[in-house]
Amino acid sequence: MAKPNAFYAQSGGVTAVINASACGVIETARKHRDKIGKVYAGRNGILGALTEDLIDTGKESDAAIRALRHTPAGAFGSARYKLRGLEQNRAEYERLIEVFRAHDIHYFFYNGGGDSQDTAYKVSQIGKQLGYPILCVGIPKTVDNDLPLTDCCPGFGSVAKYVATSIREAAFDVASMAKTSTKVFVLEVMGRHAGWITAACGLAANKPGQAPHILLFPEIPFDQEKFLAKVKDTVNQKGYCVIGVSEGLHDAEGKFLSESGLRDAFGHAQLGGVAPVIANLVREHLGFKYHWAVADYLQRAARHIASKTDVAQAYAMGKAAVEFALKGHNAVMPTVVRKSSKPYIWKVGMVPLVDVANQEKMLPRDFITSDGFGITAKCRRYLEPLIAGEDFPPFKNGLPDYVVLKNIAVPKKLKTAFNV
Repeated sequence: MAKPNAFYAQSGGVTAVINASACGVIETARKHRDKIGKVYAGRNGILGALTEDLIDTGKESDAAIRALRHTPAGAFGSARYKLRGLEQNRAEYERLIEVFRAHDIHYFFYNGGGDSQDTAYKVSQIGKQLGYPILCVGIPKTVDNDLPLTDCCPGFGSVAKYVATSIREAAFDVASMAKTSTKVFVLEVMGRHAGWITAACGLAANKPGQAPHILLFPEIPFDQEKFLAKVKDTVNQKGYCVIGVSEGLHDAEGKFLSESGLRDAFGHAQLGGVAPVIANLVREHLGFKYHWAVADYLQRAARHIASKTDVAQAYAMGKAAVEFALKGHNAVMPTVVRKSSKPYIWKVGMVPLVDVANQEKMLPRDFITSDGFGITAKCRRYLEPLIAGEDFPPFKNGLPDYVVLKNIAVPKKLKTAFNV
């Protein structure tokens, strides 16, 4: 009797360590060849399942799969594509089951954030409704660190390490030139609703008064007068001011300072860059010379400075997903459970997908200082273990040596196409 096959897909914005989770899935499945047949991956995420564009990971060598652990971005391609509810668009879910049935797929591993966990949950539901045995396990991934019920989320620790490093280095630059040149530097980081990455910028300061001097969180409505007063006071005292700001910074009415009016594939507001908005306020009201930068894709692709903790947890989540499925668990997600901060001790947990789907975990108010411009000692204790350790990729000719997979397609079996 043929062994059931597995399907793995990457979803949403990629990270420096999402491929480490893929490595965990594939290597663990290969160790259980007596229970799992082939491991297919979706080309461009869930689109690969809908269009029957599957990749045979069995065509990749063990060395290539092993190299995924140190390679950034999505090795199989990802996509921002949100499947609507079962009631609104049942046809898409039925199509997934049709493709799974055609390729004897009975394990579904979906690597993504809250929307993706919702999709994995709904696939488990449609499988039951149609009488098709499919075990669905979500794998946590988001640089925003906003998934609930897990202490942290793979992808975040490496972004946190990158932005803390970058803003510290930029601060040294600004401090050395502030007498005759730039006095205000603004770094924009990701974070639409949750300020975890902005908080990570605060790790750059070892002592009170060190840069960054101001952090602007989406959890704290922007107060222009209070902000400008803080900038002026900082420049007067320190000679310069370094600012970290979340892309999702909004005013008291809830309007994003940088909203462009466009929407992405998930229906989220497309943000147009808050750093220049903040910098221009400083110029117009205070007259200080400024520079600004947007970390953008650099922060989530920076595998060369990934957190060792983050890499280990990303791999562990992929490994656990396969182990959970082999034990018969359905509609669940592995989590990181913190046992201790000093020393840092964590283990793998498990939660139902229905409790994770479409939920957001915001930065707690007690992680933010009373003036709203910095992080507390409690926040620092939480963050520090997540950026700990280095896990450098191999270098060749002075540059990181990353793997590019062959991504050989699986022959299609269905006669009908599906347009997305």
